[in-house]
Amino acid sequence: MFNFRKIVVQPDQEAAWVEAGATLGELYYQIANQSSIHAGVCPTLSTGGHFSGGGYGNLMRKFGLSVDNIDDARIVDANGRILDRRTMGEDLFWSLRGGGGASFGLILSWRIKLVRIPEKVTVFRVGRTLEQGATDIVYRWQEVAPKLDNDLFIRAMPTIANGTRKGEKTIQRKDCEEVSWIESTLFWAEFPKGTPIDVLLQRPSATLFLSKAKSDYVKDVIPKSGLEAIWKSMLKVRRMFMQFNPYGGRMSELAETSSPFPHRAGYRFLILYSTNWEEKDGIDTEKQVNLLREMYDATAPYMTKETREAFLNYRDLDIGSNPSNHTDFKTSKV
Repeated sequence: MFNFRKIVVQPDQEAAWVEAGATLGELYYQIANQSSIHAGVCPTLSTGGHFSGGGYGNLMRKFGLSVDNIDDARIVDANGRILDRRTMGEDLFWSLRGGGGASFGLILSWRIKLVRIPEKVTVFRVGRTLEQGATDIVYRWQEVAPKLDNDLFIRAMPTIANGTRKGEKTIQRKDCEEVSWIESTLFWAEFPKGTPIDVLLQRPSATLFLSKAKSDYVKDVIPKSGLEAIWKSMLKVRRMFMQFNPYGGRMSELAETSSPFPHRAGYRFLILYSTNWEEKDGIDTEKQVNLLREMYDATAPYMTKETREAFLNYRDLDIGSNPSNHTDFKTSKV
């Protein structure tokens, strides 16, 4: 799919066709001067995988997921036929939008609806240590972030850091910066200020590293004691960070049956656990992966209860695999 990278913007229809091999960065770059599209925050990720798994981004509270803004697709089915929404039928089209890639056919391209984004958006990044009350801030964030105006997306990112810094009690004007939408994609991808936007066209990752990731969904507020337990687990893993991505807004307005992506109303936020390291660091890979698994097990009391849930696109082999190709739920369930 590497060569399937064509992007055709249709400004008059406020839409664009994008082939499945194009990256989000390439999509952002091509559309930047004609309209806007919201998707994820990882510019090297392919659109095919992003869309098929229900990709999210920092405007999901405003416009929903990427798959909520797809109105057509072209696929090749098992018989070699090229189908679009009309010829494949609504059931198959529904399944494509969040049901996972490599499932229902070979996806060639997607037709996405473009959304109207302001010329300028405001971004900020503010750090707080435990000594500066980070636990209290995250505790309150859980209540506030999913209920804010749909124009606001405030992510919490617990991480391990060395050093001290005098903190402010609140977000200050100097912490905020107005940038164009395309510039905000660079901010979210943590490129240095002043990086030219054509960096979005670079396909390889800037750094090669080993990693392990897991995910969780949270419906109930995690108590302060639970947050403190999570921080202690993080210190054991050490080289790691977490992302708390708030839901609410448009995500709560869409029915869980609107697409195969079921995490809608009632969910406070999505958690990503991630540990990264390079071979030169001399870290025992098996030990590092097991440390993250132990942390994941320790957080179980605070996550979704009936069935512990996960984000499909954060593929996690710990959850289970299907080497025997079971096709019925009872046999193949984890």
